[in-house]
Order: sequence, then C-alpha cells, then structure tokens
Amino acid sequence: MPETPAGPPPDAGKLRRRAAHDRGLAGEERAATLLGAHGFQILARRVRTKAGEIDLIARQGDLLVFCEVKLRARLDDAAFSLQPRQRRRIAAAAEAYLAEHPELSALNMRFDAVLLARTGEAEHLPGAFEMDV
Repeated sequence: MPETPAGPPPDAGKLRRRAAHDRGLAGEERAATLLGAHGFQILARRVRTKAGEIDLIARQGDLLVFCEVKLRARLDDAAFSLQPRQRRRIAAAAEAYLAEHPELSALNMRFDAVLLARTGEAEHLPGAFEMDV
C-alpha cells in the first residue's frame, strides 16, 4: 500500500511570524512584570484603537502611562527602533483610548518605553517621548 503524503510542508514565513508573535507576548509580559515591580497597576494590554495599538497601559496613583515595549537582540537596538512615525501613532492611539475612557482624562499622562534584550536585560524609560512628537 502506498504511503499518503503528510500534507504540505509548514510555511516558513508563517512559522517566523508565529515565533515573532510569541516573542512579543513574552516581552510584553516581562515589561508588565517590570512595571508592576515599580508599583504600576497594568490596566490594559495590546489595546487596539483606530489609530493603532498600545502595548501596555498602566497606572500609578494619578499617573497614567502609555507604554511601548521593544524587544531586540540588544538594548541599543531596541532603543533605536522607536521611530518618530511610531511615536506619533502611539500618541494618536492614546488620544483615541482616552476618548473612549473619559474617566481617565483627568490623570497626568506619560509615554514610557520598556526596552528588552534577548539576553534578559531590561530598561524602563519613563517619559521616553512626548505626545506632541
């Protein structure tokens, strides 16, 4: 009896995208843990708005933080990956989020970044950029 084929080989591109997605989720979890260790309460993760996505939204007292998480091979690479166009998108997404959550609009706000290296290094950058970028 002839063997039946096992099906098409896995799509390499699909596997790479899945691996990148999984690394992103793990990075966001590391960032949330880091912020939590600094006294922040995570309000939301991977918030999608019409303007774009916000990785983490956290609160500490009267401070609301919109946080971008960057995971790269090295911390320097992560720092350089936050480009002006992306900053504008994050700021626009924050405005869209606040329009849907007016109860938070009286809080002080800040845009932070958490930089992560695959080596395990992590750095929290409070006030990484301003909303008027």
